[in-house]
Amino acid sequence: MKLFVTGGAGFIGSNFARMLLADRLPGLEGAEITVFDALTYSGTLTNLESVTDSPRYTFVHGDIRDDATVKLALPGHDAIVHFAAESHVDRSVSNSRIFVDTNVLGTQTLLDAALELGITRFVHVSTDEVYGSIDEGSWDENEPLLPNSPYSASKAGSDLLVRSYHATHGLNTSITRCSNNYGIHHFPEKVIPLFVTNLLDGKHVPLYGDGANVRDWLHVDDHCGGIAAVLIGGRPGEIYNIGGGTELSNRELTELLLDATGRDWSFVDKVADRKGHDRRYSVDIGKIHKELGYTPQVAFAEGLADVVQWYRDNRWWWEPLKERAAL
Repeated sequence: MKLFVTGGAGFIGSNFARMLLADRLPGLEGAEITVFDALTYSGTLTNLESVTDSPRYTFVHGDIRDDATVKLALPGHDAIVHFAAESHVDRSVSNSRIFVDTNVLGTQTLLDAALELGITRFVHVSTDEVYGSIDEGSWDENEPLLPNSPYSASKAGSDLLVRSYHATHGLNTSITRCSNNYGIHHFPEKVIPLFVTNLLDGKHVPLYGDGANVRDWLHVDDHCGGIAAVLIGGRPGEIYNIGGGTELSNRELTELLLDATGRDWSFVDKVADRKGHDRRYSVDIGKIHKELGYTPQVAFAEGLADVVQWYRDNRWWWEPLKERAAL
């Protein structure tokens, strides 16, 4: 099998590429991969240094909005795994245009190219944020889409496009909706790497509002394992939630990160809450568990400890990124 992986130089996509080329994704052993990435601010080839010499790996520098470049690179592949997206909610609040351009129009470009070139399998990686906010219980895949930020609205739009290409054209699509990811190579604007790197440097961290917003945390390895399971065995046209099963308030998460870095609450600055800040996310993973056997494997305490240690040991990776993005 030969996979066309968009956004493969970013956090989750590069993790998928490294796992695949290390034959750590059951059912995809020996598969080849083309990483297609625009290398915007959060995508970096340093995420792929460990696989550069693999004969099963090819990199193509390209933008998913560029029809000509996509169509030049896509022939010969068996499936598209679509990670590429603008994903930082805070950035979408201040400027939503690039989110619509990339997440909606970029996805449309890929879908049209797949139809034209006969690529029959398309896995679209989305987010639980398209569901909005839930006070109690967990969303299953039949919940309506009620996005509350420009980012999640753009992802909901791309989800609906993908669904429509299955219904209209018969394209074998799957949509995955994950909870909050964490892991190594995570761009340091997101909460865990931002807090860890700031605290390691003795800098303060910002805690939105009352810190009671709740997220379900999913290790990126488990997420990639779920995506691989959907790619191999997911039913055409279906949606699959992928969750980690660890719900924490932002205040609880901050406490854990302070403990892990040897800091105290004097390093935390309470700031005004973000506009449209969803109160709680929680996904029901019963469908993917029942149909595809997915169960998260990485215990949160162990996974978080590994992540903190990785950031301690790999300043060479994150310091230039923070400087470039002025974080």
